[in-house]
Amino acid sequence: MREIVTYVFGLALLGNAALFVPQALAVWRKKSDEGVSLVTFGGFCILQVIGVIHGVYEHDNSLIFGLGASFLTCGTVTLLTIVYRLRRLRAPAAYPPV
Repeated sequence: MREIVTYVFGLALLGNAALFVPQALAVWRKKSDEGVSLVTFGGFCILQVIGVIHGVYEHDNSLIFGLGASFLTCGTVTLLTIVYRLRRLRAPAAYPPV
């Protein structure tokens, strides 16, 4: 029974990683950080890295690979958000003050 729960847990973590893909695609397609919370996604990334480190210490491959995949997809959203936010903040104003 323990092996079944471990297997399902690993699949659930991979499902968690897949949930970030639509957000990454939306940010990439729109080329905009609009509506994305950098604090939220940055926080998710930190938690996932902590989970991977815990998995290494506990020799838990489900945590290592599942949260590693989540970090990859969530990190993509975070990185794209940072890139487009910096681009937006550095862009010249559309209507300069008169």
